[in-house]
Amino acid sequence: MDNIIILVLLTLVGIVVGAVLVIIINAVRGNVVNKKSQELLETTKKEADKIKRDSILETKEELHRLKMDTEHEIKEKKQEIKEAENRLTQRESNMDKRDLMFQKREEALDEREAKLASKQAAILESQAKIDDIKNEQIKILQELSGVSREEAKKLVMEKVKESMDLEIANYIKERENETKLECDKKAREMLVLAMQRYASDVSEEQTVTVVSLPNDEMKGRIIGREGRNIRTIEAITGVDLIIDDTPEAVVLSSFDPLRREIARITLETLIKDGRIYPTRIEELYDKTSKEMNEKIIEYGNNALIRLGITKVDPKLIAIIGKLHFRTSYGQNALTHSIEVSELSGILAGELGENVMMAKRAGLLHDIGKAIDHEIEGSHVEIGVDIAKKYHEPEEVINAIASHHGDTAPTSVISTIVAICDSLSASRPGARNDSLENYLKRLEQLEKVTDGIEGIDKTFAVQAGRELRVIVKPEEVGDLESYKIAREVKEKIEKEMQYPGTIKVTVIREVRAQEEAR
Repeated sequence: MDNIIILVLLTLVGIVVGAVLVIIINAVRGNVVNKKSQELLETTKKEADKIKRDSILETKEELHRLKMDTEHEIKEKKQEIKEAENRLTQRESNMDKRDLMFQKREEALDEREAKLASKQAAILESQAKIDDIKNEQIKILQELSGVSREEAKKLVMEKVKESMDLEIANYIKERENETKLECDKKAREMLVLAMQRYASDVSEEQTVTVVSLPNDEMKGRIIGREGRNIRTIEAITGVDLIIDDTPEAVVLSSFDPLRREIARITLETLIKDGRIYPTRIEELYDKTSKEMNEKIIEYGNNALIRLGITKVDPKLIAIIGKLHFRTSYGQNALTHSIEVSELSGILAGELGENVMMAKRAGLLHDIGKAIDHEIEGSHVEIGVDIAKKYHEPEEVINAIASHHGDTAPTSVISTIVAICDSLSASRPGARNDSLENYLKRLEQLEKVTDGIEGIDKTFAVQAGRELRVIVKPEEVGDLESYKIAREVKEKIEKEMQYPGTIKVTVIREVRAQEEAR
């Protein structure tokens, strides 16, 4: 029991001692915290004072800087204002001087106007006196001549008009004659120069081709058993094979040069190969046709390269190449087109026109002949359609349409192409024609005027290039001569077929004769 009491007492003593220690420790800690707080407050206060002093100094410096800047700006503004005032003062001074000068000028002008007015009055007075004297003289002249003023004026005007009309007519006639002579001379010079600068071979196109054979035994192999080989060749090529007594030769006959060329190459290949039978003939013909298409394109490209023409549709190039296998009166169509193109380029250069456009139009002017056997219509209509299809320039289209006179030319290039087409077709050796056909055409040309009233005689001259028609002067007047020329031209175009152009000249001659006895 005593132990428990002692234990309880000790516990109570421990608690009291612990509480006292806790109070003492807390007091010590509070003193330390207060001391630190005071130190912190003092430090903060010092820093705040320092920051305040720094801020005050910075503010004062900024204020001083602003003050200096403001004073500088004010000084500059004052200087500008002062300069502006000086300029205004100077301007006012100048304006005062100008006003004074204008005043002096006005005074001088007023004085001059007064002098002019006085002089004008004197002139008017003198003019009135002159008019009076003139009227008196005219009156005296009228009395002496017996003709009034109006009548005299009318007579003078009639005389002047007659004289001027005669002079004007003579002047116009002289100028027309000079112009015609100069134009003819210049045209001849240009044509001769163009023809001299261009040289071309003579046409030698034919309608038959001779294929040489290694021996006469080959003829039998070409004919084949019961003629099956020759029939096959003629059927697939469209060419006639003429096998006669000519030694070691076979003749291919066709008016289509392309077919004839394909048949020639096919036959020569068969002869070299030695295997001649229908199936082999068909194989070689197909192969040759494909190779010929490539060759056609090559002909077209060579023509374009020779002429320096670019930007041509590939399909149109193939059509141009086909012209190599078309002829007109024995003249190769592609050769003719190249010749017309080069002549057109030369003439265009002489006249200051577009040389490349003239060459392009000259090359394509007969493009319709390449496929006129495949499509209905004249080669002019077909050529126009082809040019439009491949988007050729308007000058080229018009040159194609007008080179035979079917359409009026709309540009100088169209006229140049028509002239060069006639030159190329009519030059010596360009086209082959038999004597019989030539004489027949001349006879037909002279008879084309039959049935037209007022015509006395008709003569075909210049190898059929010109028709001279002599009319009866008592029945046909000058104006009717033009009508007859037009009628004859239309009949020639409608009834005849001819290369190039034909000039129609109507001659009306009046002869007045008397016999003195």
